[in-house]
Amino acid sequence: MIPIKDTVRATQFPLVNTGLIVINSAVFVYEVSLGRWLLEFVNTWGLVPERFLSSPGPVQWVTLFTSMFLHGGWFHLISNMLALYIFGDNVEDRMGHLRYLIFYLLCGIGAGLTHIFLNPESPIPTVGASGAISGVLAAYLVLFPTASVIGIVPVLFFGFLTELPAVFYIGVWFLSQLFNGLFSLLAPDELGTLGGVAWWAHVGGFVTGLALVKLFARRRSYYYLDEYWPW
Repeated sequence: MIPIKDTVRATQFPLVNTGLIVINSAVFVYEVSLGRWLLEFVNTWGLVPERFLSSPGPVQWVTLFTSMFLHGGWFHLISNMLALYIFGDNVEDRMGHLRYLIFYLLCGIGAGLTHIFLNPESPIPTVGASGAISGVLAAYLVLFPTASVIGIVPVLFFGFLTELPAVFYIGVWFLSQLFNGLFSLLAPDELGTLGGVAWWAHVGGFVTGLALVKLFARRRSYYYLDEYWPW
């Protein structure tokens, strides 16, 4: 299913979430403009576990942040930004702007450190906002357990709208990341990012989000007239 909308309406403009989408998109456009210099750029600012552990200086710690804003292709960017657009505004609504930004970055750091711990010898640069967004999904799961996700199910040349409980949608997604991560542990070290996906970064970001969400969520002082706003 391709998600397009959730059923919870935010009560304020998602300033930080929108800013994150704009920044990620702008950085990717810059990446595309680099041409033959792109690989060097990604290798410099991406998170490389082997290099991080062998020379853990300030620059390597910076890559924990910079790697969150780099993407490996259009599909990588669009899928991440779509998930952030659908789920991030509601999480920001419950946390507030500054708290949400700090939460997002901490989830990204948790994702990066998990990836390093489980792939210590990997020389492959890891990039993407997926780890931080995984934490946002975890927060959404906790804060809006009765919400639903509306999406399109492609069948041959047609697409059909369907609605699934967010608990089911996000739960299945997390289990897929966990099982793929467990499978990747059976592969050789150089295939720790099997299929080009850092599965354990996703798991690490999700677990970090679960651990932190209650610390960052504000007390709910408002209510929705109807939590379900499909259209």
